[in-house]
Amino acid sequence: MLLDTPICDFGWKAPDFTLKDPDEKPFTMSEQLGDKGLLIAFICNHCPYVQEIADRLSDDVRELQAEGINVLAVMSNDYKYVRVDSPPFMKKFAAQHDFTFPYLVDEDQKVGRSYGAVCTPDFFGFNKEGELQYRGRLDDAGMGNINKRQKELVNAMKQIANTGNGPRQQTPSMGCSIKWS
Repeated sequence: MLLDTPICDFGWKAPDFTLKDPDEKPFTMSEQLGDKGLLIAFICNHCPYVQEIADRLSDDVRELQAEGINVLAVMSNDYKYVRVDSPPFMKKFAAQHDFTFPYLVDEDQKVGRSYGAVCTPDFFGFNKEGELQYRGRLDDAGMGNINKRQKELVNAMKQIANTGNGPRQQTPSMGCSIKWS
């Protein structure tokens, strides 16, 4: 089912969490919240929308990381229902797309629910205070504009890093519904 994300709730405070990657290494959100902000991307392996953007996301994240912006990806799908989203497949997906950021398992789905994540991909951009400043799409390349790609997410996160505030105009992300247990 195709869903759009809600509009950004500017200033909403990010709930802290600790999740593990497929190798059982824990990452705590508040420890990743740097002085340039944090991007949290809710993604999964099987979603065609995520598959379509995975390489562009990887490239964009490297650009953000070069600017000092931290990134976490969270997989909140019920992987007992969708086996291809299980940790071993997450590890393969991350390697296949050259992820340079932690890809975390939200096994009990509490993080996805507490953030109000609705689809994959679903992007949350936070300033250094942990306040939501962006909730939109990666770019518009999936809409036939591949030659004139507008890096919405990159531009928004750079603005947040420099000013603490996100752009007022944001285009909702769209993707597959999160598979809740």
